[in-house]
Amino acid sequence: MRILFAGGGTAGHINPALAIANYICGQEKTDIAFVGTKEGLEAELIPRLNHKLYLIKIHGFERTLNLQNFKNIFELPMSYAASKKIIKEFKPDMVIGTGGYVCGPVLLAAAKTGIPTLVHESNAYPGVTTRMLAPYVDTVAIGARPAADYMRKAKRVLYTGNPVRPSILSADPFDARRRLKLDERPFIVFFGGSLGAKDFNKTVVDWISSVAESKKYRIMMGTGKFHQYDAVIERFKQNGVDIEKYPDIDVNEYIYDMDIVMAAADLVVCRAGASTLSELTALGKPSVLVPSPYVTANHQEHNARAVEKEGGAGVILEKEFTPEALSGVIEELAFDKQKLAEMRRAAKNAGTVTATEDIYNEVKRLTA
Repeated sequence: MRILFAGGGTAGHINPALAIANYICGQEKTDIAFVGTKEGLEAELIPRLNHKLYLIKIHGFERTLNLQNFKNIFELPMSYAASKKIIKEFKPDMVIGTGGYVCGPVLLAAAKTGIPTLVHESNAYPGVTTRMLAPYVDTVAIGARPAADYMRKAKRVLYTGNPVRPSILSADPFDARRRLKLDERPFIVFFGGSLGAKDFNKTVVDWISSVAESKKYRIMMGTGKFHQYDAVIERFKQNGVDIEKYPDIDVNEYIYDMDIVMAAADLVVCRAGASTLSELTALGKPSVLVPSPYVTANHQEHNARAVEKEGGAGVILEKEFTPEALSGVIEELAFDKQKLAEMRRAAKNAGTVTATEDIYNEVKRLTA
């Protein structure tokens, strides 16, 4: 079987594609390739995994009337033509999209050519690209049941939950802690998304700065890409903290071994993207969620509240996310083993681990 994946921009679109690809390759011999853009995170992540990556030129539309949006309009026919060329060269039996504007021209071109197509939507409120593609693709797979309300024109809607990478599911917590050389202190992991989050990072840096001397915690922070790391290091300097002098605090631009880190974590403080929550709940990881207020229909808060309702996470809105608020919740949770155990069970109950299997079964149905 030959499968072409389209999706990118952020890890939230790339990781589900990788999860689906890895599962399918584990079931049968499959040739896979990806389509993305040179500006998206896929341009770095996919080649690192030795997968073939085709690049097209396309940008998302901004919500304000500006010159860039007019330029983007002229990219659409070129990206569609480029997608048709890629499909002709790769000759896929199936095309799968996992979100991001790059999905649009690729899946549309495949659908028009008669190739079986599936697009997966992670969020409860679907993105513009997924809503646009719904009438054309063979199947819309959804990660949250409320998304079906926005798919009235779809040929077929299938609830699968969100794909989780096999490496995340298979990582052993005890081995992970050994590999990271952790001790009995709470290991707290912070990340504001693959591209980073400026205000989130500032609050986290200020809290880390306040506890660095205490050495009460083992800490890892993923700052996000595109100059976020430099801004974080500068913030530490402004706070009078030379982070290199603290071996118990690990600050990275991007956490590449997230499977190991997530397995080892006692508590995770992060945004509430659908893919992140899928991994947290699949693993049963206690978390403090800070939903991004800058997303369509405030879908991250909806995502976070669902896990909070189950008891698997605490939620702090961005406007209330201060070093003092963060300190309060970490002090409350980090050393309370019984509470963390309760949150682990609750988070696990809120998750699903069968999405990749369900999507694979749909792929087999469509390509039969």
